[in-house]
Amino acid sequence: MALATEIVGDRWTLLVLREAFYGVQRFDDMRVDLDVPRSMLSDRLRKLVESGLMTRQPYQEPGERVRYAYALTDAGRDLALTMLALTQWGEKYASASESPVEVVSGKSGRRLHVALVDEAGEIVPLEEARLALRTDPSR
Repeated sequence: MALATEIVGDRWTLLVLREAFYGVQRFDDMRVDLDVPRSMLSDRLRKLVESGLMTRQPYQEPGERVRYAYALTDAGRDLALTMLALTQWGEKYASASESPVEVVSGKSGRRLHVALVDEAGEIVPLEEARLALRTDPSR
């Protein structure tokens, strides 16, 4: 947990990742959406690329210079559940109101929640969760 927090544990990094999850990939679009100083955004994007959570992809509008878009890698996309869990917690304990957006099932339209699920697909209440030493280190 501590190692992961070193990579994504500051406010601006989380906001940049949120933008990427929303599908925003271009530097200028992120800068405007977040109202963040250019140097701050450059620094956070550089760190996310170095950590393997995002990649830089060149693009060029006709008559313009080459610019870069920032796309989530598989490792970055795998943070989705963590981001959703933080959102759930924030709405419950840190915010006076719900987020203006929510994650819903594309099939049923019902709201989705992050939960603990065992290997058989059964939801497990947090009270039943226990820490255990791994007996097979290759797992």
